[in-house]
Amino acid sequence: MKIFNYMSKYGYEQLVFCHDKTTGLKAIIAIHDTTLGPALGGTRMWNYETEDAAIEDVLRLAKGMTYKAAAAGLNLGGGKAVIIGDSKKDKSEEMWRAFGRFVQSLNGRYITAEDVGTTVQDMDYIHLETDHVTGVSAASGSSGNPSPKTAFGVFRGLLATAHEVWGSDDINGKVIAVQGVGNVGYYLCKFLHEAGAKLVVCDINQDSLDRVVKEFGAQVVAPDAIYDVQCDIFAPCALGAVLNDNTIPRLKCKAVAGCANNVLADNRHGDMLYEKGIVYAPDYVINAGGLMNVADELQGYNEERALDKIATIYDNIAKVYAISKRDNIPSYKAADRMAEERIEALGRIRGNFIRR
Repeated sequence: MKIFNYMSKYGYEQLVFCHDKTTGLKAIIAIHDTTLGPALGGTRMWNYETEDAAIEDVLRLAKGMTYKAAAAGLNLGGGKAVIIGDSKKDKSEEMWRAFGRFVQSLNGRYITAEDVGTTVQDMDYIHLETDHVTGVSAASGSSGNPSPKTAFGVFRGLLATAHEVWGSDDINGKVIAVQGVGNVGYYLCKFLHEAGAKLVVCDINQDSLDRVVKEFGAQVVAPDAIYDVQCDIFAPCALGAVLNDNTIPRLKCKAVAGCANNVLADNRHGDMLYEKGIVYAPDYVINAGGLMNVADELQGYNEERALDKIATIYDNIAKVYAISKRDNIPSYKAADRMAEERIEALGRIRGNFIRR
């Protein structure tokens, strides 16, 4: 790929290739935009088929983090790292510490965290070489399991979505179809149940289903049948790309609001929802609670302060809908516009982030 052409077209600042012969480390760090602050984004370890595939992935993910942080109202930019290798057999303390030294060399322009193929233990090894890491163990000042915090943010965004549809955020008696009741999905069900919602759920894991049936009285349907459920809100909390040509015509809901990433198979599926009159809470705005939570670690973690910040997802989602109506555009485009407007406004008074 023509890297500099791509970086210029989409506004990237930096692409860093990291190699350590002793440990076999092959890492790439992408910094997309630091107008709002240092670039925060996780490190993904994946056995990419080609180096180009790794480059394309890290660039795509870094840009996504810029928009997510901006839409969340955080003073952070977007970055990401990928390590080429098998996360089950290629890890070592030495490799992670070598990577940590590369992170440290960026002097705070990039802050790393967990992602696919990485763990708390990996972050602890990185932390031995740099302070520019989040998601470390509790003994090192971590915020702990992020799932309840992510779910709380999704719940707040779902309430804002209910208000947009019905003029009230009271969901008592509303039917919510939750696709996936694993870590985050379970805690979302807990919040919904406590608010009086009726739950219809699906999952491929029977233990997860049994848990929400026992604790919340949820009704279970087959995984593919979840799209046909007569419900008020559909909450995708499992795989991405679940809103597509096949599934959208089957939806019998007024709104879509869940915690899964990249639920639109393609942007045009956001247009389809808009044309059908289904209100859509853009995924990277509604599921930003986990990012907000780890971002608080940068100040010395305070749970109450983090929860107060996560609660503002209600306002962020409401603003997306306001922009959607203001500009007569689908909500997925409104979310991008909200992020871009914030970056542009602050960009007039700030340049690239440089640690002082």
